[in-house]
Amino acid sequence: MPPEADPLEPFRAEVERSLRAAVAALGVDGIEPKLARAPQGMADFAFAAHALAAKLRQAPPAIAQQLAQHAGSERVRAVPEGPYVNFRIDDAALTEAVLASALARGEHYGDLPKTGQRVIVEHTSANPTGPFHVGRARNPILGDALARIVRAAGHDVTTEYYVNDMGKQVITLTWGLQHLRPEDVPHAERDKPDHQLVARYRKASELLERDPVVAQTIQEMLQRYEGGEPSTAQQVKQTVETMLRGMNATLERMGIRIDQYAWESRYVFNGDVDRTLEKLKQSERCKEEDGAFYLDLEGLGVAGKSQKFFLTRKDGTTLYTTRDVAYHLDKFRRADRLVDVLGEDHKLVGQQLGIALGLVGETRKPDIVFYAFVNLPEGRMSTRSGRVVYIDDLMDEAEERARAEVTKRRPELGEEEKRAIARIVGLGALRFNIAGVQAEKAITFKWEEALDFEGASAPFAQYSHARAASILRKAREEGHAPGEAKLAGKLAQPNELALVRTIARLPSVVRQSAADTRVHPLAGYAIEVANAFNQFYRDSPVLQAEPEVRGARLALTLAAKHALRNSLGLLGVEAPESM
Repeated sequence: MPPEADPLEPFRAEVERSLRAAVAALGVDGIEPKLARAPQGMADFAFAAHALAAKLRQAPPAIAQQLAQHAGSERVRAVPEGPYVNFRIDDAALTEAVLASALARGEHYGDLPKTGQRVIVEHTSANPTGPFHVGRARNPILGDALARIVRAAGHDVTTEYYVNDMGKQVITLTWGLQHLRPEDVPHAERDKPDHQLVARYRKASELLERDPVVAQTIQEMLQRYEGGEPSTAQQVKQTVETMLRGMNATLERMGIRIDQYAWESRYVFNGDVDRTLEKLKQSERCKEEDGAFYLDLEGLGVAGKSQKFFLTRKDGTTLYTTRDVAYHLDKFRRADRLVDVLGEDHKLVGQQLGIALGLVGETRKPDIVFYAFVNLPEGRMSTRSGRVVYIDDLMDEAEERARAEVTKRRPELGEEEKRAIARIVGLGALRFNIAGVQAEKAITFKWEEALDFEGASAPFAQYSHARAASILRKAREEGHAPGEAKLAGKLAQPNELALVRTIARLPSVVRQSAADTRVHPLAGYAIEVANAFNQFYRDSPVLQAEPEVRGARLALTLAAKHALRNSLGLLGVEAPESM
């Protein structure tokens, strides 16, 4: 029988069975006891007796004392602690289960069994009018990590980029490509399509604002495009595809791959938007004002002017909001669950979208992950003022700074190896530092924190992985191999058992993070594993130990290496074999 994907699961099920029996022994029915994670070092699971206080008319500490007498099993000990019952798994039993699972599953340790649930994670979806800037760097980083985590939780995940190829912005860019000469625009510093094109977009936007003839030409072009005129549609498509090539190169450099693209224009031209509009018009909340249709959201939690959720312009053409509803209806036809990653400035749009979906009969809503923008210490980024720092620039600096650090620490390495390590460390630091902060919290990106080899950073976790790899490499050179899980009893030191319990938690962290659509717990977990492994390494000699102890400690080292590599991988961070 293969080892459990989650080594804690059999013990959790055992505790739950014993706890249900203990609750029943106290004469309480209709309550399903819920376990929680106990404070670190105290136990493996905990149950709060407060949930039974009303029915038993007793103080929670007294209830905990009674429950502990009936709960627990041969492998799990129940101990009352104030109003809680703490459950601690037998050390040898847990260690054997963890080693068996981690060693057998290897690079897939942390992955959970398939559920069959289809999930679309839509992220990035930036307007195709210029390179990605640092302010919104969280979107692709969070979105890609979320997709990895939800996929590891056993779901069938597709990542999707919604291409906003309708509206005045892409028409302005298309006009700029057709009418502006190279000498009309500043020279781009990078030979990438997105950097080349953004200069034309800015110049065209400037002319749009001050030249009535240009403004009229762009408006006529927009009308032809939204009317479905084939040649204009083809011109816009070519423009957007060119821009996306440059934007995709940035994503690929960060290790981010989009599975598929959904084009806004498709939903306009295939009639989905018109059909969605007709459904919305049937709602009693749909009103008309000077020829424009809107939804009256009064009384639905939307404040002020936003209670008028406009669906069309006065000329009858649809707005982005209406197209977004059509797009989400299509996504729900293709998936069981939707996850959208949006900036905090889209909270109102997300609320309006959920209401509109309900008005056309869709009972589900997307899980929306809102994120605060990234700032640099110098201040906020502003595309209008021209103070723009692109993600490409940030990646360049990440690799440059990492290379300087690698050169200082490992001057004996060749240039090619230094560059390879600098790429892994620099880009890993960038992704980890951004992913490690709760999405809703503002973040100011600081290099001294991101590249700190001693702090809660990617380099710290990566270095711990490289240390584990080095131990295993030396063991192979000396003819030693990791022992089997049955040697678990040889691991009895506090630091060894602490590392075992930390490794054990990876599948649980994956499961909970996927359910909560949270990324930062994986970053915190990776640091916990690194800390626990370093304490083990400090206190428990591996290669110098007696043969059976050495085999057990090598097995634990390999299990820790898998946990480090896999938790970092879920964040899109590479784990190097040497640093």
